[in-house]
Order: sequence, then structure tokens, then C-alpha cells
Amino acid sequence: MKRGRIAGLVAIVATILILVAASPWPVWRIALAVLIAAAVLRLGYAMISGLAQPVPEPPEEGELRKVKLTYRCSICGAEVRMTAAASEDPEPPRHCLEDMDLVAPIT
Repeated sequence: MKRGRIAGLVAIVATILILVAASPWPVWRIALAVLIAAAVLRLGYAMISGLAQPVPEPPEEGELRKVKLTYRCSICGAEVRMTAAASEDPEPPRHCLEDMDLVAPIT
């Protein structure tokens, strides 16, 4: 462990011992509060560090990308879901000799 982390842990333990010794509350309540605080801090740190991850590089040209697009034929009503394409904005598929219409996703 790093020195700063050890010093922080020593300070936390010393503070807890002082609070327990001078506290009119039962020891188990203080211990429970410390455990809950540690869990909340750990969860918050994990969420913030998850946001700090760099965005992955886009795939090379010609390599399939994940997409989630739904198309509908304007003539017969057939629907197609496209899950992989060579580009982020692929050309619509053809059905009944016409280009299919892109269906807006419902959020």
C-alpha cells in the first residue's frame, strides 16, 4: 500500500476509536454506520472511475459494427432489424423493389 493510503486508514481507525470511546451510543450502531459509509464511498468511487474509461477506438474500415436499426417496407409492411453493418449509417435494405423506411426507436 502507499504511504498516503496507510496514513488515511490510520486516521480513520483513530477517529473511530475516539468516537466509540466518547460516544453514548452502542458500539454496534457506530460500526454499522461506518460500514454503510464505506460501502457508499466504494460504490461512488466505482461509478466515477467507470466514467473515466476511455472511449474505444472505432473499428477499421470494412469491419462490421454493432448497430440497432429497424426498417419497415412502405408497401407491404414487412420489418427488418439490422444488428451489424459496415458503417454507422448504412444504406437501407430494399424490399418490394423499394428502399425500406427507417423506423424511429421508441424510448
